[in-house]
Amino acid sequence: MQRDVPDVFSGSVEVDETYLGGQWKNKRYGVRLSGSKRGRGTSKTPVFGILCRGGKVWAQVVPDVEAKTLLPLIANRVESGSTVYSDTWKSYTGVAAKGYVHRLVEHQKGEYVSEEGNHINGLEGFWGYLKRRLAAKGGIRRERLPLYLAEYVWRYNHRNQSIDTQKKQLLNSLII
Repeated sequence: MQRDVPDVFSGSVEVDETYLGGQWKNKRYGVRLSGSKRGRGTSKTPVFGILCRGGKVWAQVVPDVEAKTLLPLIANRVESGSTVYSDTWKSYTGVAAKGYVHRLVEHQKGEYVSEEGNHINGLEGFWGYLKRRLAAKGGIRRERLPLYLAEYVWRYNHRNQSIDTQKKQLLNSLII
């Protein structure tokens, strides 16, 4: 499942990051007592994703969401000259200098679709799908998160296929 993702995305591409981990009300008392921030700076696991509009998604657990981590991932996965849509997180400021057309959405101003039609709602929709599916598991171990992430990326990318087609594709990937 991890290998069944396009190598390079092109065209209109959305990039975003999210954090995966349990809700505070479900954490052990000792963990809640130590405290943590919400959003960036949290103790949750950061995940970075790329979605090609009208196509497929790719996501990976990352050590942090700094520019030194995210920009090489974008450069390796997105064809030069593509239009990259992102929020205004500081790590994305060097995207235009790497040879991409960079369009922004300013979430901190309550903007989710700009006047020009810029948005990252496709990838935000995938994050919602992923978090709902992981929440239904009732908790998973952090070291197994990349495997679950690969499974749900595969499921999302093949969501329009019939179950029989999905089964055949999985069986063929096991044989190879």
